[in-house]
Amino acid sequence: MSSRTSFASLHSYSALPLRDRANVTSLQTLVGNTPLVRLQRIPPNPNVELYAKAEWFNPAGSVKDRPALNMVLEGIRSGELTEEKILIDATSGNTGIAYAMIGATLGFRVQLAVPENISPLRRRILEAYGAELFFTSPLEGTDGAQDFVKRVVNKNPTKYFYPDQYNNPANWQAHYHTTAEEIHHQVGKPITHFVAGLGTTGTFVGIARRLKELHPYITCVAVEPDAPLHGLEGLKHLPTSCVPGIFDARLADLTLRISTDESYAMVERLAREEGLLVGNSSGAACAAALRIASLLEQGVIVSVFPDGGARYLNG
Repeated sequence: MSSRTSFASLHSYSALPLRDRANVTSLQTLVGNTPLVRLQRIPPNPNVELYAKAEWFNPAGSVKDRPALNMVLEGIRSGELTEEKILIDATSGNTGIAYAMIGATLGFRVQLAVPENISPLRRRILEAYGAELFFTSPLEGTDGAQDFVKRVVNKNPTKYFYPDQYNNPANWQAHYHTTAEEIHHQVGKPITHFVAGLGTTGTFVGIARRLKELHPYITCVAVEPDAPLHGLEGLKHLPTSCVPGIFDARLADLTLRISTDESYAMVERLAREEGLLVGNSSGAACAAALRIASLLEQGVIVSVFPDGGARYLNG
């Protein structure tokens, strides 16, 4: 592809240090190296430090920029993604937005299957980047979107590059090699707990796997909605969903289930008490982190806030 040389030359998915970003010309080099924010007012005990990885600082606005870029890079390296092929995948929004951004910068087409109840704002963002959308049953969530994509690809496999974010190891590997390493160096001390939500599960799996190597005594906490029907876009209630192939349950020392109402209430608290306008899945992660914090006399808890709240404000 005409843009393949510049894209493939990105050295194994490493972002530029912050000090070098002023003169960058490639949007992909801005993925990663996001800030780690220490929460000041919400933690109940000053001896329990609570940090959040602010992933909305990625160029397409979410943590999904990391795996989307890594999956595309692997597709280019393997030859599975060429300029003749269309990238297609199922998404609830953020990974699709990242795919669409990358496709726009590199010049390949992006088609996405999304549940019909995707928010109007996410739909407009996807369409602004030029993504072609297929709408699937909202009752089936992303599971139904995955089934749709598999049928399309099976009919004409040579036409498409199907990263399959729920089963692609390049998803979790992006976090193993980047997000976890950033957290380790940013905190600079032993981390007692890591807390993250489960969607594709790539964020939790990649970070937990690496942090367990770097911090042998860490407790890794997985977060999911407390019911099959919920309002936490991007998160899965695994007991009633198709479990992603990349999920490794052995990495979860503890699983906490958070209600939609509790998550929404925490989003409001984070905005009013910490000045952080975040998405609903970030609220769920923070609510779970506070449950852990309330049980500790001291500790260092790190969570991932997947995206900002602006793209949720109009439904």
